[in-house]
This record gives sequence, structure tokens and C-alpha cells, in this order.
Amino acid sequence: MYAVILSGGKQYKVAEGDTIRVEKLAVDEGAAVELDKVLLVADGDDVKIGAPYIDGGKVSATVKAQGRGKKVKIIKFRRRKHHMKRQGHRQAYTELEITGIQAG
Repeated sequence: MYAVILSGGKQYKVAEGDTIRVEKLAVDEGAAVELDKVLLVADGDDVKIGAPYIDGGKVSATVKAQGRGKKVKIIKFRRRKHHMKRQGHRQAYTELEITGIQAG
């Protein structure tokens, strides 16, 4: 059984026991989270598709960690102009472990 969920403007295919990294959620480590924006639930040949979301569908997860990803380096360079600008960015994330899927 797997589901496709929407979190932080991105779609994730998840199954029970999976660990995913989503955009930062304002919850503490070890807390339980209910994700209710479920787009699709498939259990073998039984597939439910939402329009846009499945009514009563939800995915349960626990927060394993809060963190920041690897640094992305941004360099802007103009040749022959004595111009170079450097910048870095680290995106915050929440690591979730999927504990259950309900089709609704």
C-alpha cells in the first residue's frame, strides 16, 4: 500500500515505514503529525484518486529530526568587469517516518 501526498508544494510517494524529508514543519522532534493532503492511495489493484484530495484520507507520521540540508553555492560572475558575488543557502527540512496510511 502506498500513497501520494502533498507537503510544502511538493508531491511525495510514501509507504509505511518510509523516511522522507519534507519542507520544514513547525513541530517538535518525536511528535506525531497527520498529513491530510492525500492525492492518491493504492492498495494492489484498488486505487483511489482524489479531486484534488481524497475525502477522509490521511497519512500518519512521526518527526525523526529537524535539520538543514547541504549548502548550495551561488556564484554570480561578470567577465572583464571585476565583479564576482558569492552566496550560500541551506534549506531547512523535517525528516518524517511514515507510520500509517488511511484511505478514508
